[in-house]
Amino acid sequence: MAEHAPLIISFLQHVFITPNIRVMSQADLASKLEDLLYQLRDQFNDENLFPKPAQSYLNDWAQPEKGWLSKFYPPASDEAHFDLTPSTEKAISWLNGLTENSFVGTESRLLTVFELLKQIVAGVETDKVQRIKELQQRQQDIQIQIDELNAGKLVIMDDTAVKDRFIQVTNTARDLLGDFRSVEQNFRQLDRKVREDIATWNGPKGELLNHIFGDRDAIADSDQGKSFRAFWDFLMSPASQQELTELLEQVFELPALSELTGDQRLKLIHYDWLEAGEHTQRTVAKLSQQLRRYLDDQAWLENKRIMQILEGISHQAIDIREHMPTGTFMNLDQSSPDIHLPMERPLFSPPLKSVLTSTIETATGEDIDSSVLFEQVYVDKARLHSNINQQLQTSDQVTLSQVIAQHPLQLGLSELVTYLALAGDNHQVVFDEEVQEQVTWTDAEGIMRNATLPRIIFNRQQQTH
Repeated sequence: MAEHAPLIISFLQHVFITPNIRVMSQADLASKLEDLLYQLRDQFNDENLFPKPAQSYLNDWAQPEKGWLSKFYPPASDEAHFDLTPSTEKAISWLNGLTENSFVGTESRLLTVFELLKQIVAGVETDKVQRIKELQQRQQDIQIQIDELNAGKLVIMDDTAVKDRFIQVTNTARDLLGDFRSVEQNFRQLDRKVREDIATWNGPKGELLNHIFGDRDAIADSDQGKSFRAFWDFLMSPASQQELTELLEQVFELPALSELTGDQRLKLIHYDWLEAGEHTQRTVAKLSQQLRRYLDDQAWLENKRIMQILEGISHQAIDIREHMPTGTFMNLDQSSPDIHLPMERPLFSPPLKSVLTSTIETATGEDIDSSVLFEQVYVDKARLHSNINQQLQTSDQVTLSQVIAQHPLQLGLSELVTYLALAGDNHQVVFDEEVQEQVTWTDAEGIMRNATLPRIIFNRQQQTH
């Protein structure tokens, strides 16, 4: 049990979990904790309450034997950063579950169990006839519902069932954020292990790389890694994101849920998923950067060693220049003479004489068309940026192909490259390498051109609640 458990839980809940902050620098986190400690001392009128500085408490909470926080140094940074450990998030989630709920639903969880069991049984069924039979049964059930609706029999879910399912959705959505932190922690531990292996490795480079890539593949190919990859692929689909946004909007407008929809952050839960997933992807990218730095360092060390050997040979040659050794000076194994046959030599070719003209021609005074100097291609970045913002006014996300469909390319490839430059400079842009899109335009000669590029998704800036 921690010495100041209520303080730790409330502070970490407020700083990390509620706003969905994944990583925070040491200075920012210490500043927030110092403000909280000052408020508590002022509230209880006790200057000796929590006497240690905020930084000491953070370091204490990040000790391995306590493990409330994870402390690490990101690449290219000399400042420590902190994040919740998965066990801390689970503990806080468990404490939140101890609060008395005004409504406890069981029907939705029972239906979820039945639905998952059906998916398992149907997914592992190898009998083609049996699977067809099950699909036909589902088709009949759907047809019965259609016939009942055509006959005027409309069954509407009551308020209790709506609340039951909404609570189940809320709990599952928040649990997913905790799953992201667990996956990210696994990759971060792998990154730390890679750094330790590189620092202490004395064997061949190939064996180290084989060892590192084996660990990387073990996590990526694990059940957790495969599940995360499938979830991320589904979440990155614009159609899935649009459907999820519309469903959340419709649910939050239901009168039956007016008492349960006070936390409007759930409407933006898929953006929290995206942010958490990007943190996980960046952790994997950092691992690749670490490997690249290792290879560069090893190549530099090997080149330095070669230069040292060559310099040593030069110094020894200078030292023995004045005192040449007698007897056999050097033995060459399997030496052979260097033979050049006469017929291998090329024939003489006289050089061509260059003709120099010293006459300077004068201009005739004719008017020269200078319009070509002004017919340069200029792409207005402000106009392209305005096109993107105009699309984002009616949608939270828009792809580059949708922007070009609404605003066709006027300057062809030059304008397309400028769009890509804008996307590369915007941290809100997501590049989906798994999906390829076609972009078409008509050039100045009337020829239809097309380009294939990864899906580029522009996201609207979200306000932090």
